[in-house]
Amino acid sequence: MKKLSFFLIVFMVNNLSAQDLSQYKKEKIVFETDTLNYRILKPLNYNPSKQYPVHLFLHGAGERGNDNESQLVHGAKLFLKKENREQFNSWVIFPQAPKNDWWGYKDPYKFAYNVKESNAMSLVIKFMDEFIKREDVNQNKVYVSGLSMGGMGTFVILNLRPEMFAAATPICGDGDPNSVKNYSKKVPIWIFHGSDDTVVSPKKSLKMANAIIDSGGSPKITFYENVGHDSWNNAFSEEDFLKWIHSKSKKTKQ
Repeated sequence: MKKLSFFLIVFMVNNLSAQDLSQYKKEKIVFETDTLNYRILKPLNYNPSKQYPVHLFLHGAGERGNDNESQLVHGAKLFLKKENREQFNSWVIFPQAPKNDWWGYKDPYKFAYNVKESNAMSLVIKFMDEFIKREDVNQNKVYVSGLSMGGMGTFVILNLRPEMFAAATPICGDGDPNSVKNYSKKVPIWIFHGSDDTVVSPKKSLKMANAIIDSGGSPKITFYENVGHDSWNNAFSEEDFLKWIHSKSKKTKQ
């Protein structure tokens, strides 16, 4: 009975730790008159004399807003797991796009976002340009992930900042196949999609994968049988999701 009680206590403590989204500090990106909310997770046992990887995470359309909380609905708990905090210790950044914006730049691939040009993506890029200059950041290990609208944003930011990232993981996204030449040979990419996705067709990811291959790249591609739009749950459950990402560095040949 004592062993069982001990197990339950340990399980509850670990579970509560993984659920504690308050560990992501609330911040704002401010450039002149423009503001964008974001949440940031500080590296475990932070030491200012060390350099840490940076993981940028772009949320989906349903998490847009101004509460600076909704963007943590998908993905944030993954980075809070004890084993991930210890093995893949890094800065983790979750910006939040406003309701009337999206993670694009121009022409949101004919999705009904009603945005001609993205102010949110411009602010994220300005923020990242400055953040990675910090002395406590390992510029060789900067990563980007995104789901749905954020998967689209992942392809967009790769195009706009191909030299910034060491790896990218777009999930159920879409992109401009004509832009891949800017990053196809520079950035390792792992693409995820559900084969039964009726929100963003899996053909969109196939289109991007084919374009990357045609441009000389070598993407990793995972499709999930009988899975719809929420393929991020499957992606986050991949045993080597974070391991693969953190194995990539701009300093070493991929």
